[in-house]
Amino acid sequence: MSCLLETRELTKRYKSQVANDKINMCVRKGSIYGLLGPNGAGKSTLMKMLTGMLTPTSGTIYFDGKEMQRRDLAYVGALIETAPMYENLTAWENLKVRTLVYGLPDSRIGEVLEIVGLSDTGRKTAGKFSLGMKQRLGIAIAILNHPKLLILDEPTNGLDPLAVNEFREMVKRFQSEGMTLIISSHVLSEIEHVAEDIGIIYGGKLIYQSRLDSSQRLEELFVEKIRKAEKGV
Repeated sequence: MSCLLETRELTKRYKSQVANDKINMCVRKGSIYGLLGPNGAGKSTLMKMLTGMLTPTSGTIYFDGKEMQRRDLAYVGALIETAPMYENLTAWENLKVRTLVYGLPDSRIGEVLEIVGLSDTGRKTAGKFSLGMKQRLGIAIAILNHPKLLILDEPTNGLDPLAVNEFREMVKRFQSEGMTLIISSHVLSEIEHVAEDIGIIYGGKLIYQSRLDSSQRLEELFVEKIRKAEKGV
C-alpha cells in the first residue's frame, strides 16, 4: 500500500538544538499510525511540521505522492495540544465559523456534532465544557472538512474510560470512511487498541517504524527500542 504521507530527512533545528533529526516516515494510505515517544521526544514538533504550523529546517514532506504544498493542508485535519475554539461560542457556533471558511453547508455541523457526541450541548458555551468535551469539539473541528489525513495529538487526555472506548469506535469509523490517521500518545495501551502501524521517536529521531505485530506486546517493544537508543545501539 502506498504512503499518503511521507517525510524524507525531515529536520527541525532551533539554533543549537535539534528537535527533529532526519525523520523518514511513511504513513500508509487508509491506515492508523501510532506515533509514540516519551515527553520531549519531538512528537509535537513533527506533527506541527506536517500541519504547516512549523517550517522544516530541511527535508521534504510528500502528500499523496507529490511534494506537499500549502494547498494540500485543506485535506489535513488536526488536533494538536489544545482545541482551537472560541470559548464564548457554542459548539454549533464554533463549527459555523469554520463552515463559512470552507464553504460547507450547515448540515455538516449537525453531522460532526453527532459523530463526536456533542449534539445535545445546546446553548452551553465552549468555555464551560469539560476537558473531555473540549477534546471532542477539537475533533469535530478537525474532521469538519472531510480530511484525507487526520492528525490527533494525545486525543484521549481528559476522557473517562467510557469516553475512551467511544473514542476508539470513532477512530475506527473515521478509518472506514476513508481517512488516514496519525495518533500520538504516551498511553501505549490506547495505541495498541487502534493502531496498525507505529513509529517511535526518541531524542528527535525516528528510531523505529513498522506494522504492529499482534504477537508482541507494544509496551515491551517500546521499552526495548528506547533502551537501545539510550545505549546508542
